[in-house]
Amino acid sequence: MARFTSLLTAAVIAATSTVAFSGAAQANPAGATPAATAKLQVSADCYTSGGKLYCGNYANAAIYEHRSFDSPIVDFVRTTFSVFSCWGHGEAHSGGNDIWYWTNGDYNGRWGNMPASEVFTSEDPPAGMTQC
Repeated sequence: MARFTSLLTAAVIAATSTVAFSGAAQANPAGATPAATAKLQVSADCYTSGGKLYCGNYANAAIYEHRSFDSPIVDFVRTTFSVFSCWGHGEAHSGGNDIWYWTNGDYNGRWGNMPASEVFTSEDPPAGMTQC
């Protein structure tokens, strides 16, 4: 029941937040600080640089406080391309693994975990990314 309530709350927040907020700036890896390591392409739309992942993701994907769907949702990503600082193991998800990525949200700037099933990687975790 808690999971259903969390998912329902997430859906309502996502639907209302999309209307309430406009003009979001997308994460732009070109504007990122140059990394000490070379850029490593990990899929058509994703690459790692400096231990971080720059990758496409589903818009309005939820960000959880912990690496679990029972954990509170702390924010959402509005953009379809994000920067992920590191990865860690957590609850298994529909992506067929237990990898979650650490990122910050677009609505209130809270940091949290996004399941890999929401990120368009070709493998999880991608080569060259730092483990949390």
